[in-house]
Amino acid sequence: MKTPDVFTISRRGLLKAGAASASVPAMAGAVAAAPTRAASGPSPSTVTLSVNGKTRRLVLDTRTTLLDALREHIHLTGTKKGCDHGQCGACTVMVDGRRINSCLTLAVMHEGAKVTTIEGLGTPAKLHPMQAAFVKHDGYQCGYCTPGQICSAVGMLGEIAQGIPSHVSADLTASPQLTTVEFRERMSGNICRCGAYSNIVEAISEVAGVKA
Repeated sequence: MKTPDVFTISRRGLLKAGAASASVPAMAGAVAAAPTRAASGPSPSTVTLSVNGKTRRLVLDTRTTLLDALREHIHLTGTKKGCDHGQCGACTVMVDGRRINSCLTLAVMHEGAKVTTIEGLGTPAKLHPMQAAFVKHDGYQCGYCTPGQICSAVGMLGEIAQGIPSHVSADLTASPQLTTVEFRERMSGNICRCGAYSNIVEAISEVAGVKA
């Protein structure tokens, strides 16, 4: 009677078989857990803004920045997206009279706020004095940063009028002066990659009523 062959397996084969069998429970657990995993994410939120004098009621993802709400949802594309990190000032708008970088703030944080963009400062037929001064003094070249520059300049003069000091104000208890030194310091957060800074200062100085 012929003796049956003894079952044999190599060490390599044993290791392969062990690895394959160990992965089966893990795969089965992953498949079983998948159907119970619900999609997560923030729920939309409703926010009402007064933008350039018009009431806007928006339903937004709570992560939407004010900049994206203005550009993508209200379609006011005058406000520019530059660095998207609050470093260039191209997205500057005014909220309740104060200039801010709209890329650094969420729209839902400004419920009921009054937002003024470059479109709300003036019209082609009736320019804001700061817009007219920028045109007169050639305060722009490519024009990309210009909306933020103008909004920032208007807000900056408002800060001086309110007595808010800057890093170059010699006396923090006295009213800040309308000087080109103050203008340059206060506008330093608005970058002009074309280098039209001297013309921008001249435009601001004309509106402020001082000699550049």
